Amino acid sequence: MRLKTRIAIAFLAIIFIPVILTGVAFYCLMHYKVQAIGKEYGIENPTYENIYNNSLMISKMMDSEFQSLKQEAEEHPERLEDNSYLNQLNEDLDEDNAYLAVRKGDSIYYNGSTTISDSKLLDSLPKYGDSYASSDSGMYIRTEEQSLVKQVDFVFQDGAEGSIFLITRMNQVFPGMRNWMFDMVVIVILILVTTSLAMSLWIYRGVVTPLNQLKKATQNIRDGNLDFTVEGNGVKEVNDLCEDFEDMRKRLKESAEEKVDFDKDNKELISNISHDLKTPITAVKGYVEGIMDGVADTPEKMDRYIRTIYNKANEMDRLINELTFYSKIDTNRIPYTFTKIHVSDYFEDCVEELSLELESRHIELTYFNYLEEDEVVIADAEQLKRVINNIVSNSIKYMDKARGVINIRLRDVGDFIQVEIEDNGKGIAQKDLSRIFDRFYRTDASRNSTRGGSGIGLSIVRKILEDHGGKVWATSKEGVGTVMHFVLRKYQEVPVDEQDTDHRR
Repeated sequence: MRLKTRIAIAFLAIIFIPVILTGVAFYCLMHYKVQAIGKEYGIENPTYENIYNNSLMISKMMDSEFQSLKQEAEEHPERLEDNSYLNQLNEDLDEDNAYLAVRKGDSIYYNGSTTISDSKLLDSLPKYGDSYASSDSGMYIRTEEQSLVKQVDFVFQDGAEGSIFLITRMNQVFPGMRNWMFDMVVIVILILVTTSLAMSLWIYRGVVTPLNQLKKATQNIRDGNLDFTVEGNGVKEVNDLCEDFEDMRKRLKESAEEKVDFDKDNKELISNISHDLKTPITAVKGYVEGIMDGVADTPEKMDRYIRTIYNKANEMDRLINELTFYSKIDTNRIPYTFTKIHVSDYFEDCVEELSLELESRHIELTYFNYLEEDEVVIADAEQLKRVINNIVSNSIKYMDKARGVINIRLRDVGDFIQVEIEDNGKGIAQKDLSRIFDRFYRTDASRNSTRGGSGIGLSIVRKILEDHGGKVWATSKEGVGTVMHFVLRKYQEVPVDEQDTDHRR
C-alpha cells in the first residue's frame, strides 16, 4: 500500500470511525439512561421523547418534594410557619435550582428567591385554591424567568388562608440529562483519542519498522556482514526501497563471493604457473649445465640437449601464452579475426602439425572426415587452433596407456559441423563431467595438479567456442577414454534473388 493511500485511509478513518462509534455509544448510553431515568422518576415505558421533554422531566424530578410538602401541610401545617424550617427546605431545593415561597392572605410570608422581589412574586403566583397549580403537573408562571409552580394550600394557626409554593426555574437541564451529556463528551473524547492513536501507530509502524530494518542492515554492511535479509512490510514506497536494498545486498554478497573466488583462482593460477614453469626451467638449466660441463661431447648428444631445451622453452612459452590469454578472457578482450574457413583443408593442416608432436610422444593420431561436401565456417583460425591444441594437450596430459591413441572426426549434423576428439586415456568420472570446463576445476580422478597445467585450458576452449556461437561438451568412461565434442555453425550464403528481395523491402 502506498504512503499516500495509507494517509488517505487514516484521514477517512479518523473522520468516520469516531462518527460511527459515537453513534453506537449514543444509542447504547441513551437507551441505558432512558431506562435508568424512567426507573428513577417512575415513568412507565419511558421513551427518548421523555428525555427530551425538559418540562416533564423537571416536573417529575420535583414530584417527591411536592408530595412531601402536601403531606407536611396536612399533618404539620404549623411547620410551614417556621422560618428556620422553611430555610432548611429552601437550601435543599437550591441544589435543584428551585426555591420555596409562602403566601399568607394577600402578602408574601416567605420568599426563598434572592432575585425576585415580593411584589413581583405576589403578582405572578396563582390564587388560593387554583386547581392547576395544586395538581401534580403544576402550572407555569413568568416573572424574571419562566418557572414551574406547584401549589399546596393550608390554613395558618390564626385561621388565615395560606399557600406554599414549590417554584422550579425552567432555564436548566435536569440532572439526568446533564450527566448523560457529560458521559457523551467523555466517550467522544476517548473515541477521538483512541482512533487518532491507532491510525498514527498504523502509519508509524508502516514507515518506521522497515526503516529500522534498513538502519540495522546498513550497520551490518558497515560491519562487513552480508548474511541477512531485508523484508519490507509497510507502505509500498518503503517496501520498494527495502526490495532495492535487498537486491543491492545480494549483489554485494555475490561480488564479495566472486572476489574471494577470484583471489583464490588467481592464487591457484600463480601456484600452477609457478610449478609448471619451474619444471622446464630446471630441465633447461640442467641441460645447459651439461653442455657447459662438456657432458654433451658428441654431436648427437648436443643435438638432443639443444632440442630438449627448445621443447622446454616452447612449453614455457605456451604457459605464458595461456596466462596472457586468461587475462584477456577476464576483460573480454580476446582478439578475434573471423574469416571463412574451409573445414576439410583446415583440419588436414591441423592434423599434419599435430602428427609430428604426437609421434615424438609415441601417440597414434587418426583422422576421419565424414563430411560429404566442402563445408565452410566463419571462425578465427588461430583461436580455433588453440581450441584443438588445448583439447589434445589435455588428452596427452592424462594419457595412461602404453600405446596412446587420439582420433579426430568431423561430422555433418544439419546446420552445424561437429568435431570429435577422442582419446584412450584414463577417462573422467561422471560426477566431474559437468564441471571440467569450469576454471581451475580439478579432480583427483581426472585432472590432478601434479600432472602440470594451469587448469584453465578447457575453460578457454569453452569461452572461444561460445564466442563463435558454438558449444562444447564431453562424454567419458573411466578406464576407457574421453571424447570431446564441439560444434560450429555452417556458413550459408544467401541466394542473390533473396538478397534483391530484401533490398527492395
